[in-house]
Amino acid sequence: MNLVLFEPSELSAPLPRADPRARHIIDVLRRTPGDTFDAGLVNGPLGKATLTGITDASLTLAFAPTHEPSPLPPVTLIIGLPRPQTARDILRDTTTLGASCIHFVVTERADPNYATSTLWTSGEWRRHCLTGAAQAFDTRIPEVTWTHTLATALASLPGTLSGAPADRVALDNYEATVPLKVCHLLSDKPAEPAGFSILAFGPERGWGATDREALRAAGFTLAHLGTRVLRVETAVVAALAISRLS
Repeated sequence: MNLVLFEPSELSAPLPRADPRARHIIDVLRRTPGDTFDAGLVNGPLGKATLTGITDASLTLAFAPTHEPSPLPPVTLIIGLPRPQTARDILRDTTTLGASCIHFVVTERADPNYATSTLWTSGEWRRHCLTGAAQAFDTRIPEVTWTHTLATALASLPGTLSGAPADRVALDNYEATVPLKVCHLLSDKPAEPAGFSILAFGPERGWGATDREALRAAGFTLAHLGTRVLRVETAVVAALAISRLS
C-alpha cells in the first residue's frame, strides 16, 4: 500500500499486530519506534504517522495531518450488478482512478440476487475501496450504492455541478455508433470548466432493449470502445481512464 489509511476512531487505540496495516508497517516499511510513514484519515487529511511503540500485541501511533486531498473527480458511474468477484475488482480499480459515486444497479439482464451477496451485506465493499484509495495515495473514497434499479438511479442523477452541464454516456457493444474518445466527457474545450460526467455500463450480459430506451430517454449517448468485446471490469477501467484524459 502506498498510503496507510485509518478511520479517525482508530487512532485512539493501539493497532493490533495481526492487522494487515501493522504487518505492512513492520515487515514492508520496516519502521521502528520513532520512525514516520505516510498515512491518512479516511475521507480526511493526509499526513505523517509516527510509530511510537511496539509490543507483542500491538503498535501505538501518532498522526500529524499536513494537508487535505484534492476533491474526487466529478464522475458518477452506473454499473449493472455484476458477480461479486467482478464488483470487487471494479470497486478497487475505480477508486484508484477516481470517481465520486458508483451506483451498482439492477438492469433488465442483471441478476438481482447479486445484491444480497456478503460483499454488500457485510460491508466488505468498503475494504476494496480503501485498498484502491491507498494505491492512489488518496484518502477519499466514492459514495457507493447497490440498492437502485436502473430506473431509480437515472431518476436520482444530478443534472449539473456548479452550473456546468452533465455529460451522459452509456457504453454499448451493439447499438452505439460513436467511439467514446470523441464524446469529450469532461469538457468540450480545454479552456472551459469541466462538467459532471456520468458513465453507464451494462451488466455482464449487456444492456437489454428496455435499458437502452431508458438511457436514451435520460439523455445518454450510446458509445463504444471499439470492436473488441471487453469484460465489464476492463471496460469500466478503460472508459474511466479515457474520460479522465478527455
